[in-house]
Amino acid sequence: MSAYRRILVAVDLSQDSHAVGQRARQLAAADASLRLLHVVEFVPIEPMSDSLVPVVQIDDQMIARAREQIGALARELGLPGDAARVETGNVKAEILRYAREEHSDLIVIGCRERHGLSLLVHRTENSVLHGAPCDVLAVRV
Repeated sequence: MSAYRRILVAVDLSQDSHAVGQRARQLAAADASLRLLHVVEFVPIEPMSDSLVPVVQIDDQMIARAREQIGALARELGLPGDAARVETGNVKAEILRYAREEHSDLIVIGCRERHGLSLLVHRTENSVLHGAPCDVLAVRV
């Protein structure tokens, strides 16, 4: 029996998402539930804007494409369709919100080695680790 009963797998739908999902499947016992989450983030056109409201609304096609991709990933991992979800908003905030809502006891997230400016900009793994209400497993991809 696994120590974890509710596992949240946060994926970016890149080619590494399958490896992250497979690692979570290995951790999940027969009685554990596994949920996949992808967050489509609002991206403002004007990065120096003082506005708190996103300048660009997320395109319905982008969300539909993300739903198709995460559904395909769920099938590849042998999960039911309702185990995959797409949310919109800030990636870090949505992962943490969803983990709390679902009472997750483990968040599995991919982690890449970062260099240069990417060290300052892409800190999702670190933010999730420090804000999570549960254990976090960062899978090196």
